[in-house]
Amino acid sequence: MLFRLCLVSVLTCTSLLAGAQTVTLDYFFNRETRKDKQGKEIRFHYLWNEHAMSGFSILGDVFKKEGFKLDSLETAPTLANLKGSNVYLIVDPDRPKENPKPNYIEAEHIAAISAWVKQGGVLVMFANDSANVELPHFNKLANVFGMHFTNEMQNHVIDDAHFEDGAIVIKNNPVFKTAKKIFMKDVCAIGTKNGAKPVLKNAAGATVIASAKFGKGNVVAIADPWLYDEYVNGRLPKEMGFENDKAAYDLAVWLKSLSKK
Repeated sequence: MLFRLCLVSVLTCTSLLAGAQTVTLDYFFNRETRKDKQGKEIRFHYLWNEHAMSGFSILGDVFKKEGFKLDSLETAPTLANLKGSNVYLIVDPDRPKENPKPNYIEAEHIAAISAWVKQGGVLVMFANDSANVELPHFNKLANVFGMHFTNEMQNHVIDDAHFEDGAIVIKNNPVFKTAKKIFMKDVCAIGTKNGAKPVLKNAAGATVIASAKFGKGNVVAIADPWLYDEYVNGRLPKEMGFENDKAAYDLAVWLKSLSKK
C-alpha cells in the first residue's frame, strides 16, 4: 500500500513537471560582466539567480508560482534550442558601452526566432530608453512583428524626489487586472502597425507595451526592463501606491494564457 502511494505521488509530480511551461531568459544578447571583490569577472544584470537590485530573481519567483520552469539560453537562438521553450525573453541587448564585444541580433537570429513564434512561441522584448539599449538591431526583430522602439524618451525621472513622474495609472486594462498604478521610468515609446496593437499607454498617450499575433504565436514589446528587483522589492515609496509586484503577476498570468493558445 505504501509503495503504491509513493508510486502515485511520483507519477503525479512527474506529470505536473511534464506539463509545466518553460520561460527562457536570453543570456546571449544581454551579456554584461563586472569584477567581483576578488577581481574575478562575473555575469550580472537581468539574471534569474541575481538577487541584487539589478536581477530578475523576484520576477523569476513570480513565474515559478504560476507554474513555469525557468531556463536561460547562453548561445544564439535557433529553432532547435528554442523548441523546449514556451516563452522567450530578450532583455536590453548590449551596446559596446555594456559589452566590448556585443552579440547583435542578426538576420539568422531573426529568422530562427520568427519561425519559432510562428509555430506558437511567445516572444517578449524588453527594451530601454535609447541611451541604454542597442535599438537598431533590436528593431530589426521588432519590425518583423509590426512594432518599433523609438528614440523618444518617456516618463523621465530626475531623482527619487520625482518618482511620480514615472507613474502610469491603469484602468480597465485587459492584461493588468490587479495592478492599478505602476512605475516605469526613462522608457522609450513603441510604434505599432500591421496588426500590432497597444496594450498600455502612459499619461502622454505613448505606447509603452504592445503586442502582436504572429502565426500561431504572440510577440510582446515592452519599453523598459521595468520589473527587475530594484522596482519590485519595495524600493519604491509605499505611500505612493505603486504596484509593480502586482504587475509582475499580471504579466506572468497573461504570458501563460498566450502560450496556451
